[in-house]
Amino acid sequence: MAIQVTRTYVGHITNQQRVQSDLDALGDAASKLWNVARWTADRVWDAIGEIPDEATLKAYLKTRQCWKNLNAFSSQKVIEELSDAFQSWFDLRHKDETANPPGYRKEYDTRPRSTVTFKDNGFKLDTKHDQVRLSKGENLKDSFGDFLLCEYDTRNDVDLGAVDTVQNVRAVWNGDEWEVHFVVKETIPTPDAPGDGVAGVDLGVSNIAAVAFPDEYVLYPGNTIKQDNHYFQQREYDTEGENGPSQQAQQLRQKRNRRETHFYHTLTKTIIEECIERGVGTLVVGWPEDVRSDDLGKTANKWLHTWAFNRLYQYLNYKGKEHGVEVLKENEWNTSKTCCACGDTADSNRVERGLYVCDSCGLVANADCNGAENIRQKITPNPAADRSTGCLAQPSVYLFNKSTGEIVPQEQVVP
Repeated sequence: MAIQVTRTYVGHITNQQRVQSDLDALGDAASKLWNVARWTADRVWDAIGEIPDEATLKAYLKTRQCWKNLNAFSSQKVIEELSDAFQSWFDLRHKDETANPPGYRKEYDTRPRSTVTFKDNGFKLDTKHDQVRLSKGENLKDSFGDFLLCEYDTRNDVDLGAVDTVQNVRAVWNGDEWEVHFVVKETIPTPDAPGDGVAGVDLGVSNIAAVAFPDEYVLYPGNTIKQDNHYFQQREYDTEGENGPSQQAQQLRQKRNRRETHFYHTLTKTIIEECIERGVGTLVVGWPEDVRSDDLGKTANKWLHTWAFNRLYQYLNYKGKEHGVEVLKENEWNTSKTCCACGDTADSNRVERGLYVCDSCGLVANADCNGAENIRQKITPNPAADRSTGCLAQPSVYLFNKSTGEIVPQEQVVP
């Protein structure tokens, strides 16, 4: 048996000085097209009270000069990204009336360098010589056959010639220089399950994840995310421009997003590695059904919209597939109120945010661990090896170590 997975490999551009000006021009062109599309959407909104859909924007902009600054497929991708941004805004404004629609990519000294995506005939990959040819738009070509040739290198364990398909190539500005990102599909053998154990995951915000393994309860706090959000939010306020976010503020936002993505990848990788080590073949994720459909007030609605539970599930799912761990969803309804020891359900058992005390059997537990154990029991009738008050009330804590970029037991984190 084998499975097909989608991965992104980052390539360092080794001829950076030779190609940077051309890549800057492409990034500038993508920003200009975004801004023209955004302006067009604004005018249509003012006229008829609706945002034009993706197909309408594409049809209209294909006749404009800014469209021809990029390869046709690259221009289409810019419009698709704008449409996705508007859709996210629509979803959010039902909960938060103060939510802002996608903005313009501001021009100060230079436009921000937008990511440019090359699909289908927009790139040609030469894995033998570690080169990728990227298409310029008609307006940026000096001649019909003019193109951009990037030389790259990747990690030693990456062989782009061995993958099934390279779906697209992205030119990405990382804040210091350009990179090429290869989005590929490749087939890998399906590994055997590491064991027949079952673990439950309760996702949250204060504790990003609480995991009930068969032999131990583990908390993964979100301190790093909170600290980064506070720090970068303050920095963004300090650099705010008169007409919206400055280029520096946008760069800070991108840096925060990259750090958040790294944290989530590291967290989910750690959980899957723990499953392998403990012989867990099934990981059950508590799924908050329709959590965003209820109106809980502006503050709570905004918090729920930014809660990355779907993102965490997706990361766990594909990492689990690669290692033989089956990742399932189970409705988490009432798991925070129900005692994992005796099954009693009462709102009063949730004494404080992080404390669960059962009035019926006297169990004292960390509330998130109690929820994770209830989620685990949705799949298996077998209780955990140790479900004592001490184990549930004082679980192991794993923290993100900024000095190493890893998630390790609390006692191993450098102060």
